[in-house]
Amino acid sequence: MDDASPEPRLILLCGLPGSGKTTLARRFAREIPAVRLCPDEWMADLGIDLFDEPTRDRLERRFWEHAQDLLRLGQSVILEFGFWGRTERDEKRLGARALGLPVELHYLAPPIDELWRRLEARNEQGSPGTVPVSRELLEEYGKLFQAPDDDELALFDEPPAGRRG
Repeated sequence: MDDASPEPRLILLCGLPGSGKTTLARRFAREIPAVRLCPDEWMADLGIDLFDEPTRDRLERRFWEHAQDLLRLGQSVILEFGFWGRTERDEKRLGARALGLPVELHYLAPPIDELWRRLEARNEQGSPGTVPVSRELLEEYGKLFQAPDDDELALFDEPPAGRRG
């Protein structure tokens, strides 16, 4: 690969609803450039209920297969899945490492009150590709979310200089 083309990499965006994953993913997709895969947007565009977990799981598995194909072809990929669980993050990190590629994890963790403020505004706007999230549901999600600790974060690669989340 010549110096003008950066090494392909896998970028994982991790955080609860309202944490800024989509905003950051869109910025990275332009700057790197990279292919951005966002299940929420695809499901909304296809008219699928965003709470349909079996369909989401199938779509995310298909996206992961597609991401690996793109990475093998030299294309950077951003997965905007939320990555609430450690095992899911480990699977993607180890899969990209098996391809010999760097993997970034961007963990977005605003305080719950800030997440709620953002979600309230988003709920009022009714933006395409989003679903209303109540404060109660957000708090339930917070209980399910396995935040990456410092030891886990150290397993991932640093973004190139000049690009931070």
